Amino acid sequence: MPRAITEEEKKAFENVEYLLNGMINDRSVPRNIKRVAQRSINELHNEDETPGVRSSNVMYMVDDLAQDANIPFHARTTVYRIISILEKIKD
Repeated sequence: MPRAITEEEKKAFENVEYLLNGMINDRSVPRNIKRVAQRSINELHNEDETPGVRSSNVMYMVDDLAQDANIPFHARTTVYRIISILEKIKD
């Protein structure tokens, strides 16, 4: 059974979800990137995994977005912000 999520981890996940929702609602972001952002949000809410595993899974998903040639520059910056926030979460 996964350990309980700390207040700091909860706040980080909320910030990441806010950034991902911003990408989803941005009309200049391609659909394939929005799909990955939605899957990342779903992963953040996956309570079957520990916070560190969820964080790692989301970082892996969004890191692939940063390499996508179709991602707008401002969305790429958002991806790097997300990775920066999630790097601090460990098990």
